[in-house]
Amino acid sequence: MTTTSQERAAKQERAKNRSSLSDRIYHLLYSRIVNGEYPTNQKLPPELALAEEFGVSRPVLRTALERLRDEGLLYSRQGAGSYVRRPQQAVLGFARVETIADIQRCYEFRMTIETDAAYHAALRHNQEALREIKEALDLLDAATGSFKHREDADYAFHMAVVRASNNHFYETSLRALREHIQVGMKMHGQSLMSDGPRGLEKAYAEHSSIYEAIRAGDAAGAKNAMLLHITNSRDRLFGGGMINLAMAANTEPDSN
Repeated sequence: MTTTSQERAAKQERAKNRSSLSDRIYHLLYSRIVNGEYPTNQKLPPELALAEEFGVSRPVLRTALERLRDEGLLYSRQGAGSYVRRPQQAVLGFARVETIADIQRCYEFRMTIETDAAYHAALRHNQEALREIKEALDLLDAATGSFKHREDADYAFHMAVVRASNNHFYETSLRALREHIQVGMKMHGQSLMSDGPRGLEKAYAEHSSIYEAIRAGDAAGAKNAMLLHITNSRDRLFGGGMINLAMAANTEPDSN
């Protein structure tokens, strides 16, 4: 039986959808491992339970798990499932977060790289990249509706944006900063929760504005929306009590 062009196109589209879904699951599981939600040497939940939690098929989940195994974040015990391996130091390394000033510095750095990444994402994204951003945004929407803050979905959104820029230097930098960003996101989430539903709704609206600007191809709008979001996140976290980094540089302990 001859395969028609429509059938081939439909098959390719299904393959793209599976790839996009497995990428999203990969980022979510990666975040949980790195931020300690799944501690080293702990067994992951069963595949069926994870597939149901994320709303994907087991083949999609297995693709994400295999990628994590290839990167050394998981290992298998025959007949016993998947276990977490201690994350290795990123190839591109940054000093560990040791002070509140370091968190402020991380936000400052993100204002530089993520705003430009959003600008280029608006100009270069394809439908698969846009779908990945939207899927992360939907997770944030669901969490907001349940009065929860999910650092994994938050990070997945920002990773999807830098991936959409089609510049691997942005993506590599954000991956290397994962642990640093997670610390800030966790503290930011706590500040949002203390503000009631309004805080979460405002943060979701900021993410949504970034997505809409990228979807519309509005590069300047995407850059400004990302800058506004990161600035607001920093200000919500610090509550107006910004640290004088010139003074902090002179008062922090020597790393030697």
